[in-house]
Amino acid sequence: MEAAPLLLGSYSDEVGRALFGASAELTRLAGWMAFDTGQQEAAQRYYIQALRLARAAADVPLGGYVLASMSLQATYRGFGDEGVDLAQAALERNRGLATARTMSFFRLVEARAHARAGDAQAAGAALKAAEGWLERSREGDNDPTWLGFYGYDRFAADAAECYRDLKAPRQVRRFTEQALSKPTEEFVRSHGLRLVVSAVAELESGNLDAACEQGVRAVEVAGRISSARTTEYVKDLLHRLEPYGDEPRVVELRERARPLLMAPA
Repeated sequence: MEAAPLLLGSYSDEVGRALFGASAELTRLAGWMAFDTGQQEAAQRYYIQALRLARAAADVPLGGYVLASMSLQATYRGFGDEGVDLAQAALERNRGLATARTMSFFRLVEARAHARAGDAQAAGAALKAAEGWLERSREGDNDPTWLGFYGYDRFAADAAECYRDLKAPRQVRRFTEQALSKPTEEFVRSHGLRLVVSAVAELESGNLDAACEQGVRAVEVAGRISSARTTEYVKDLLHRLEPYGDEPRVVELRERARPLLMAPA
């Protein structure tokens, strides 16, 4: 890490905190990139280091953001209960400190973990709280710069994934339509994930043609990026489509996805 030598220097408290905070953000980002490319152990090491740096920066919300990232990783890997614990740790440490939009994001991450753990009631309560916090946020709030990605479209996207895990396709469709309504140039990977979630919702609603159509769009997006997570989402969709393996649209989708699935990890 190129910033590491700088951390050994002598600075005023203000400059030192800023330096440690910037290093924490960069290390968290490295962890997220490792997570997205399937390097789970490396991601955990980066996250732990990012937590230490955020503590040295005395930046509690940033530490919460790292915990939230760790929660999402645990949830993605199927450890819903661990994801709940990490998200709730972020929430508890930030009560009375973080902005409304920050608290909204932490509650949303908690909802994701509850949904993966199969607790529909807790997931619904966390989603409602996340939406409430988001509605209370204002443009003039002193939100951290690292939260710039979060708004109603991201809320809708994660809500859709919650309801996918809870097997509620009508809700998945409703929230996915909101999530896909925004331009996609800046968040291509997220757009691909949302398309797969939409395809799963269509399939569970009995709309095979619509599921394959969304799946084809998702594969086109996935082919433009390098993301193990997106590839895993596509694999999951294809697995769900196996009972319809002889259908022409499914055969076409499988063929389109073949180069993606055969690409080296």
